[in-house]
Amino acid sequence: MVRAVSRWQLFGLALNDVIGSGIYLLPAAAAALLGPSSLWAVLLAGLAVSLLVLCYAQASSYFDDPGGGYLYAREAFGSFIGFEVGWMLFLTRIASAAALSNGLAEAVTHFWPSAASGAIRIAIVVGSLAFLVGVNVVGVRAAARTGVFLAIAKLVPLLMFIGIGAMFVDTAMAAPLAAGSVFDLPLGDLGQAALLLLFAYAGFENLPAAAGEYRNPRRDVPFALLAMIATVTAVYFAVQWVALGTLPGLAESHTPLADAAARFGGGWLALVLTVGATVSILGTNSNTIMLGPRYLHALAMDGYGPRALADIHPRFRTPTVAILTLGALSLALALTGSFVQLALLSVVARLFTYIGTATSVLVLHKRYGNQPGAMRLPGGPLIPVVALLLSIGLLASAKLENLVAGAIALLVGAVIYRFRRKPVATAG
Repeated sequence: MVRAVSRWQLFGLALNDVIGSGIYLLPAAAAALLGPSSLWAVLLAGLAVSLLVLCYAQASSYFDDPGGGYLYAREAFGSFIGFEVGWMLFLTRIASAAALSNGLAEAVTHFWPSAASGAIRIAIVVGSLAFLVGVNVVGVRAAARTGVFLAIAKLVPLLMFIGIGAMFVDTAMAAPLAAGSVFDLPLGDLGQAALLLLFAYAGFENLPAAAGEYRNPRRDVPFALLAMIATVTAVYFAVQWVALGTLPGLAESHTPLADAAARFGGGWLALVLTVGATVSILGTNSNTIMLGPRYLHALAMDGYGPRALADIHPRFRTPTVAILTLGALSLALALTGSFVQLALLSVVARLFTYIGTATSVLVLHKRYGNQPGAMRLPGGPLIPVVALLLSIGLLASAKLENLVAGAIALLVGAVIYRFRRKPVATAG
C-alpha cells in the first residue's frame, strides 16, 4: 500500500469519522430520555470517550502497521484474542455503515417525506453505498481527499446553526447553568442514553486501522485523535444547547436540527442543515467504507477468511475485494434494520473492542513504553483502567438481546478462527 495520508488529512478524517448521523439525529433521542439534563450528558459523554481516545492514542504511538485495535490485542494477548477483537471491529463497521445508510434516508425526510420508506429509501441506501464503495476502490488518496472535503462541508452548517441559534436560545429551556441539573439525570434511562450518545462520539477507533497508508502514523494518529475529541466535544455541547433552547418539541422531532433551524432561521437555514446532515452522514460512511475493509484485509493477511480478501488491486493499490465485501454485507443489513436498532448493535460490538484496547494498553506500555516517540499517559495505568471500567459499565447497561447478539458474534468468530489458513507472506 502507499503511504499517502498527511497529519492534517488524518485530523480531517478523524472529524469525518465521528461527526456524522449522531449529532443530527440523536439530540432528540437524548432529550426524550434525559430532558434538559441531556446537555450535561453530552458533555459527560465527551469526557468519558476522551479516556478511550487516550488509550487508542497511546497504543497507536507504538506501531506503524495497520490493524488498529486488532493489532493491539494481537500483540498484547495473542492471535485468538486479537482475532476476536478484529472480528468485532469488522462487524461494527458493517453495522455502522448500515445504520448510517438508514440515517441518510432519515435525514432528508424533512424536505422529502417519501424518503421515509419504499423505493426512494431503498434507492438512497443503495446509491450512497455504491458511490462510497466506488470512491474507496479507486484509491486511498481519493478516499482521504473526499473525507477531508466532507469533514469541512459538514462543519460549516453546524457552525452556522450554533452561531445563529445562540442568539435565539431560551436559557430557561436549555438550563445550561443550573448546577443541580447535572445531578438530576434520570438513572432509569441513563444506560440507554449513554449507549446512544456513545454512538454519536464513536468512530475514532477506526483511524489507526489504515496506519500502513499514513506518512507518519506513530506521530500523526495520536495528534489527530486528541485534536478531534476536543473539537467534537465542544461542537456537540454547543449544538445540544442550541437545540434544547430553541425547539420546544425537541424530543418528538425526527429531524431535530433542521426543525430548530426552521424556527429561528427560516426555511433556508433548515435546508442548509438538511444538506449538512446529508453531507455529514455521507462523510462518516465514507470513512467507514474506507477504514472498515482494512480490518478485513489485516485479518485475511494473518490467515483468516478467504485468501482473496488479502489481495491488493494492482492499479489502485487498495484492498478491493475487502471493500466490495464490506459494501455488500452493509447493504444487506441496511435493508433489514432501522437506524436506532443498527446504531445500538454497532455500539455493543464496539464496546467489546474498547475493552480489548484499554486492556491491551496496560500490557503494551510495559513492552513498548520506553521506545522513542512513544506517548505516555499521566497517571500510569489509571486512564486505561478507568476506560476499561467505563466500557464494562456501558456494556452492562445494554439490553439483553443486544448482549446475546454480541455473544453469538463472538462464538461465530471462534468458529472462523478454527479454520485459519497459512498467513500471507509480505514483501521486505
